Parts: sequence; C-alpha cells; structure tokens
Amino acid sequence: MVNDKLHLLDVVAVLNDMPAYGLLRGEVGTLVESLTPDTWLVEFSDDDGQEYAMAELKSEQVIKLRYKPAEYPGGCAFVAANPA
Repeated sequence: MVNDKLHLLDVVAVLNDMPAYGLLRGEVGTLVESLTPDTWLVEFSDDDGQEYAMAELKSEQVIKLRYKPAEYPGGCAFVAANPA
C-alpha cells in the first residue's frame, strides 16, 4: 500500500466541485496549514503565483499529486500491460 498521508506543502487536487470556494474538480493547490489532523488550509494560485482561492478542506476532499514513481514495500510497482 502506498502512503497517501498528507503533509504540509503537499500539492493536491480537488476531487469534487467546491462552489463555495469557486473551485472546480481537478484544480490544484498546496497545503499551507494543518488546521486539525484531518483539515487543511489549501492555497490555490495561478501560473503567475497569484493566489485566487484559499479553502479549508478535509483530507478526503483532495488527492495528493505525485511527481515521481511511488515506492512500494518489497519492490517493483509497475507491470506493463501488453508490452509490444
């Protein structure tokens, strides 16, 4: 099992539309503060680094994004389907 525990400064994406914050599913933000063990302050910024939204979200409302292959206990994690 991959560790999906969230940490400060993790990059996450919103799993569902959040009309109260003006956010759509898939928008990407950064965890900037832990409010409770399961609630985060998430900052959303544009390509120029300008903040356009700040939202208090529960861990189950976001998914952690990865920028390198996941590390699985015991070794290899990826097996190609139908290698040519």
